[in-house]
Formats: sequence, C-alpha cells, structure tokens
Amino acid sequence: MALIEVENLTKVFRNFKRKEGLAGAVVNLFHRDYEAVRAVDGISFEIEPGELVGYIGPNGAGKSTTIKMLTGILVPTSGRVEVGGFIPHRQRHSYTQTIGVVFGQRTQLWWDIAVIESFKLLRKVYRVPGALFEQRLKQFRRLLELDPLLPMPVRKLSLGQRMRCDLVASLLHNPRVLFLDEPTIGLDVVARLHIRQFLGRINRQLGTTMILTTHDLAEIEKLCRRVLIIDRGRLLYDGLLEGLRQRYSCDRRIIFQLAERAALEELRHSLQADGRVAWQQPEPYRLVATFRRNSIRPAEIIARVIQQAAVHDITIEEPSIEEIVGRIYSEGTVD
Repeated sequence: MALIEVENLTKVFRNFKRKEGLAGAVVNLFHRDYEAVRAVDGISFEIEPGELVGYIGPNGAGKSTTIKMLTGILVPTSGRVEVGGFIPHRQRHSYTQTIGVVFGQRTQLWWDIAVIESFKLLRKVYRVPGALFEQRLKQFRRLLELDPLLPMPVRKLSLGQRMRCDLVASLLHNPRVLFLDEPTIGLDVVARLHIRQFLGRINRQLGTTMILTTHDLAEIEKLCRRVLIIDRGRLLYDGLLEGLRQRYSCDRRIIFQLAERAALEELRHSLQADGRVAWQQPEPYRLVATFRRNSIRPAEIIARVIQQAAVHDITIEEPSIEEIVGRIYSEGTVD
C-alpha cells in the first residue's frame, strides 16, 4: 500500500494585479484586479514506503508548492493528498510528529543557543524517549562528524555545518517521511557529497521514505532511481531515471583515440557510412561516431573501426541527464 497518495492535486493562487504610476495607485485604492495562477495543476502520483524519489523542475514549476501541500503548510485548492493515513492540512498536529522537513533556505534550529540545546528542545517537542534520543544522536554524530559542532551557537555555523545539523534535527524523532526542499543549495562540492552519502545511508539502513527537490541533477542521479518531473504545475514524467533515457531517442557517441594517425576520408568507405552513423574527426588521433539509440549496436560500430585502424582507447558517452531534462523543459512534453 502506498505511503503517499496524491490525486488531481491543484493549487491556485489569487495574485493582485497592481497598476503602475500615480493614477494606477489611486485606482488600486478603490478597485483591485486579481488573476488566478495555477502553481500546481492536477498532478497525481503514489510513493511506496522506503522510496527515495527525485522531484525536479525549473524555477516556478510548482515543486515547493507541492512540498508545502504535502507537509500541510498549504491547503490544496482541490484534489486529494494523504500521507501515512493523514490528510496533512487537516491533521497537522498529529501529522507533523510523523514527518521530517528540511528547507535549504530555512533552519528549524534556535539561532542563539548551542546546537545540542536545540536538539534537546526538539526531543521534547517530538516527545522522543531519552534513551532513543541518545541512541539516534550517537549514530548521527558519527555519520556526520557532529561532535565539534554541538557546543556551538547555530549562528556561528557555516552553511554546510548548519545543513548537517538541520538534517539531524529532522530525523531525531524517526519520521516515516523526510521532505527535502533544496537541501544542498549554496553548499560546496565536499559538503554536498557528505550530505548525499548521509541521505543514501539513512534511506537504505532506516528505510526512511524521502522526496528530494533539487536543481543539482548529479544529486538525483546518485540518489534516486525514480524521478517526477514537473513544469508549469503539470507532471510531465513519473518513472525510473533510466527509463527516461530509454524513452528519449537521444544521440549517443563513441570516441576512439587512435594509436596512429588516420584520415577520416581514407576510412569513410570501409566504415560503411549508411546514414545511421555520423562520423567526425576533430583531431588527427581522435574519431567520433554519433548515432541514435536503437538504430545500430555500439559493438557493430566498434568492430568496424578496429578492423581498419589501430585504436588506443574507446569511450562510449550517454546523453547526460541535464541534456534530457533540459529538452523536456524546452518542449514541455515527454516523447
């Protein structure tokens, strides 16, 4: 049975259309025009217990609005959302005891007190038994190297340090679901790597269900097998990351590093250029074959080349996830 059920979820905001200039300001005092903006437009999906799902889309696509409805911060305009048997916006007090939330731009820690004191306050808020609290904190201290940070006031932490502490704060009460909205925004490469490894380990070891929104698609590739892609409030894709590559007829490339100089013109006839492969030679010792997925087997191309030229190295390049997702954003559809 699905842990998260979303059906035809919609959120419409009523935005004030402000008129410009002095005359417009006077008109605004007596008459106001509004426009309806559909931030989320009838999306549906289900998430099973233990899944780690990537939720991606460009700025303004509706990701954060969806997360806020799933966490109970916003009330849907229409549709149904249920998480672990709770309707988030109706049962907020009981529901928030079962989830964890991390917003990359906000902290749930108290700014002027030591990190460990924030954790102790959260223990009381979530009514975590003392023995369980100490057990979980010990585990997180080791995984995230928190010991030097615990006596420090939150305001003295770097962004990466604060994010590590925020992750711990969101997990101390053992939530069934963890919502992560841009958790690594603004972090350096090392900090992102540590948080990525931590999330993967928590998902595997504790079975915590996670929904991750991020613009870092490398993060999605490393952590998530399944992705949801949203744009202009509409869900464009729901499925495996590898399935997204399979559905797109994106170009693949094979790069041959030649052991000795060979001219493409001399090789072209023997390479049997039949329209399925585009050949290029950007450098005397480098040969590039570009072809459409499923049009020809890479092994066939490689066999043609090594029969005609001495090859030092071979690299097969798949289309990057950035290319695929960028195409989806630009076209607004999935083939």
